[in-house]
Amino acid sequence: MTYTLGIDIGTFESKGVLVDGNGTVVAQAAHPHEMIVPRPGWAEHRAEEDWWGDFVRITQALLAGSGIDPAAIRAVACSAIGPCMLPVDAAGTPLMNGVLYGVDTRASAEIDHLNAAIGAETILSRCGNALTSQAVGPKILWLKNQHPDLFARTDRILTSTSYMVMKLTGEIVIDHYTAANFAPLYDVERRDWTNDLTGDIVAPDKLPRLLWSNEIAGHVTQSAAAETGLAAGTPVTCGTIDAAAEAVSVGVQQPGDMMMMYGSTIFIIALTASRVRDPRLWYAPWLFQGQHASMAGLATSGTLTHWFRDRFARDLPREDAFATLAAEATASPPGASGLIMLPYFSGERTPIHDPDAKGSFFGLNLTHSRGDMYRALIEGIAYGTNHVVETFAEAGQKPARVLAVGGGTKNELWLQATSDTSGLPQTVCSKTVGASYGNAFLAACAIGVASPQDIEAWNAAAREVTPQAHPVYATRYRQFRALYEQTKDIAAELSDG
Repeated sequence: MTYTLGIDIGTFESKGVLVDGNGTVVAQAAHPHEMIVPRPGWAEHRAEEDWWGDFVRITQALLAGSGIDPAAIRAVACSAIGPCMLPVDAAGTPLMNGVLYGVDTRASAEIDHLNAAIGAETILSRCGNALTSQAVGPKILWLKNQHPDLFARTDRILTSTSYMVMKLTGEIVIDHYTAANFAPLYDVERRDWTNDLTGDIVAPDKLPRLLWSNEIAGHVTQSAAAETGLAAGTPVTCGTIDAAAEAVSVGVQQPGDMMMMYGSTIFIIALTASRVRDPRLWYAPWLFQGQHASMAGLATSGTLTHWFRDRFARDLPREDAFATLAAEATASPPGASGLIMLPYFSGERTPIHDPDAKGSFFGLNLTHSRGDMYRALIEGIAYGTNHVVETFAEAGQKPARVLAVGGGTKNELWLQATSDTSGLPQTVCSKTVGASYGNAFLAACAIGVASPQDIEAWNAAAREVTPQAHPVYATRYRQFRALYEQTKDIAAELSDG
C-alpha cells in the first residue's frame, strides 16, 4: 500500500492526515496555536514556530502513531491560511511575523495610494481583483514604507504555504491561485508576475516561482527529512491556500459548484465557466489549468464563537462549553428575541470591504439571555453569509449545489441558520476533515495515483441540510443590512479615534 501526506496550517489549529491509495484516512493529528493580534486590525503568526513547527510536530505524530514506513509515503502536499505576507532574508530566515490574510487590515493607506496611482478599474481589469485587505501587494508596500530597514534586507516575499515548501525542499514557489491574491503584482490574463502597473512595490524576482497546485515543486531535503521523519527525496507539491484544499476535499470540481467553508472565517469558493469581473468578489485561476474560481470571505466567523465562549461562558467546562451554548441558543426562537449582531469584529471583507466596520449587538434589553446573544451571533454570521450569496447571484453565479465543509459543520444551528437565511440546501460529505484531506488527494493526483474525478469515490455525500421557512429571517436580514448602513459612519469615526 502507498500513502500520501496532507498537512494544513489553519488560523488557530493545524491538522494532518495520512491517506491510502483508496482515500481511507489511516492516521490523523492536530496541533493548536494562537493568532497574534498586536493591535486592532493586525493579525499575525510566527512562521517558524506556528507554520513550520506545527508541520514538523504533526508529521512526527502521524508517523509515530501509524507505524507507516516513511518510504511508503509517495508524496506530500500542504496548505495554509492565506494569502499571507512574509519577508525572508537570503538564508530564508523570517524577518518578522507573517502578516495574515484579509483579517489583517493594516495596509488601508497603501490601498488608497495604489488605487489613486494606478486606478481601481485598471487594477480590477489587469489583476482580476479590487484592492482590499485580502491583497498582498499593499501589505508589501506597507512593509517598504513602515520598515525600510527590513525591506532592504528582504530577499524574497513568501506566503505561508511557500514558506513550508521552502523548508521542505529548498524551492521557493507559489501556486497561481494564491498568486492572484498578490494584486497589483499578478496579471490574470498572462498568468505571470508584473511590475508594469507600479514600480512602488517590489521587483518580480523577489516573488516565488509560479506553478499549478498539482505540480511537483521539489523533493524533501536531507535536513527536512531529519526534522520531520519523512524520507529524503519524497515529492512535494506546490501547495495552495487552505480554502482551496477544503474545496477539493468535498468534490468542488465543476462550474456551478460552491464550497461553503465553516471555519475561523466563512470562506466561499465557486467554480465558474469563465472569469467573473466583480469588485465585491475575488477572482483567481483555479488549481488546474483552464478553470476559474470566484471567492468571498467574511473576516470573523468561527472566531466569534471562540470569542463569545471565552468572554461569556467562563462558568462552563471548556470541553462542554460549545454544546451548552448551542443548547441555550436553540432554546431561543429564530430571530433571537429581537437581537441583531453585526459580525464585523475585524472589519469586513466581502462584499462590503470595509476595514472600519465594527461588531455590535443591537436591540438588547433586560430580558435577553446568554442563549439569545449566542443565537444572535450565529444568525449574524448567517446574515453576513447571505449577503455574500446574494452578491454571487447578482454577479450571475447562483450556485447549482453547495458543499459544506470545515469544523463548523458540527454546529447544526450554524448550518441550519445559513440554509434558512439563504434558501440554499447544503451537502455535507462523509469526511469533513477538510483541507489536509484535500491536500492528500492533490498529492495523489500529482503523482498519478488519482485523478480529479476520483474525489467523489474518496469522499461521498453523507447528508443534506434542507432550508426551513422562518419569515422572521427575511425581516431580520433587512434590518441587519440597514443597521450597517446607518452606523458605518460612526464606525469609521471610532477607527479615527
